[in-house]
Amino acid sequence: MKIKVATACLAASLLMTPILGHTEDSDADRSHPKIFVKDSVITTKIKAKLADEKLASLAHIHVDTDANGIVYLSGTARTKEEAEKAHSIAHATEGVKSVKNHIKIKKDD
Repeated sequence: MKIKVATACLAASLLMTPILGHTEDSDADRSHPKIFVKDSVITTKIKAKLADEKLASLAHIHVDTDANGIVYLSGTARTKEEAEKAHSIAHATEGVKSVKNHIKIKKDD
């Protein structure tokens, strides 16, 4: 039961991150609300797919999408396979034009 609650909380926080935590200079797109919402939707879709995969290093992978549909992955993953899986998930998401993968491999947290 505790695991289900923790998973639900993690998923909810991941889904809210693009809305609440998107504070970079790319927020200039807010002058064009449709673009900002589109970017947030793509980011949220990717984060939800990553959560479905239950990757061990999910909390350490950051996703950001620019106005042109380019996704930037950063942070750390425990294995090369996890980093590659995150890349392939992002690339297969609707609306993504390309993926810039800057995920570093870090075995220990």
